[in-house]
Amino acid sequence: MTYATDDLYDEVAYIAYHFHWDMDSILDLEHPERRRYVDQIARLNRLAGGR
Repeated sequence: MTYATDDLYDEVAYIAYHFHWDMDSILDLEHPERRRYVDQIARLNRLAGGR
């Protein structure tokens, strides 16, 4: 099973925007690890926003 290209681009952009990592570093992550970073960023954003 392949991961949807649009979803992959969304994850890469989200992590790059918040952590300022380069694309190659993000793409080197395994999918579960990349999803964990996405989830963690979202959680931190919610906490910062008071929600």
